[in-house]
Amino acid sequence: MVERPILGLIESVTVLSNSSNKKLLARIDTGATSSSIDKELAEKLSLGPGHRLTTIRSASGVEKREIVKIKVLLNGKTIEGEFSIADRAHMTYPVLIGQNVLRKGEFMIDPLKKRKE
Repeated sequence: MVERPILGLIESVTVLSNSSNKKLLARIDTGATSSSIDKELAEKLSLGPGHRLTTIRSASGVEKREIVKIKVLLNGKTIEGEFSIADRAHMTYPVLIGQNVLRKGEFMIDPLKKRKE
């Protein structure tokens, strides 16, 4: 049996970009189909322009968002995934990791797991 890495609901993640890398805390959300990154953070890391637009349904309603391909380092695994660029300024965490990235990393989620500082 293969051991699958276990993530909590908040995890340290490093966003890898050509300009620089940024380590920060991300929200792990198994209920989110796709991942997203804050618009200002994406601009600082020169992650745009997006390669396509998509329609996103969220608690805020329905909106069109740019999609960018980003590499992230999560629990020792480098994963490339699509992230929508969103205004997350009002959110606690600038990055949300959804099902599209979690599947690629083959992670298990334990909501009781505490993150390591």
